[in-house]
Amino acid sequence: MVLSRQAADDLVMMSSGLRPTAVFAANDLVAIGLLQGLSAHGLRVPDDIAIVGYDDIEFAAAAAVPLSSVRQPRDELGRRGAELLYEELGALKSGRPVEHQHIRFQPKLIVRLSSA
Repeated sequence: MVLSRQAADDLVMMSSGLRPTAVFAANDLVAIGLLQGLSAHGLRVPDDIAIVGYDDIEFAAAAAVPLSSVRQPRDELGRRGAELLYEELGALKSGRPVEHQHIRFQPKLIVRLSSA
């Protein structure tokens, strides 16, 4: 949170013509810290700067300004990860070559007031 508050300070110091109109944070905790820092300086989210986080943690919806966030399919990620591990262990146990897989999951943007 310290770094996100520092980022808020840096954004506040920028002239309004150079300041970005939106920020995509690496995760929701960074986004919430940024939201708190901007609010402490009197900037309004999303009017002055929109914010979107990543992970869609439980606190995202409960922030002072409910945070828009990118949600990953956690259950599917966990289930598929366990399946892949089980398959690879079976291949290793039987002496078969391990075939690594690259799997992509479709994230979902959850729009709340921080970017409306």
